Amino acid sequence: MQADLMLVAALLRRGRSLDHCSSALSLLALVFGLAPWLGTPASLALALLCAALLIAGLAEKYWALRVALDAELFQHLAQAGEQLDNQTRALDQALQHLGLQNAQQVGRTWDLRSQGALGLLRKQALCLLLQIVIVVLGIFIVFA
Repeated sequence: MQADLMLVAALLRRGRSLDHCSSALSLLALVFGLAPWLGTPASLALALLCAALLIAGLAEKYWALRVALDAELFQHLAQAGEQLDNQTRALDQALQHLGLQNAQQVGRTWDLRSQGALGLLRKQALCLLLQIVIVVLGIFIVFA
């Protein structure tokens, strides 16, 4: 089980790379979105693309935060050894106490938890993919 948790933690840490790419695209959106303030001609299409790019970037940031938290938790629990069951119960109690987990999710298997965490990583990757599609559309609009 510890090897599975370590592997999931390693996969979740890849979310940091996705987040860096998304941050670069969001910065690009800010630069182009604020360009009319520097004297360039304003374009409604460009403004809408920049807004869409920033919204997708904010969604990616949300998932990136969730993925990073899960990566740390999985890494910590992978090192729990024989105390995994006790650590899992303590984690569930802490999550419930903070309002981050509902009572229905208590006692889930680590396979289900791993699938859920990797699902968050997929959502993060989809937000980045959406940003890339928006950039490609922007390039076609500008140069078409």
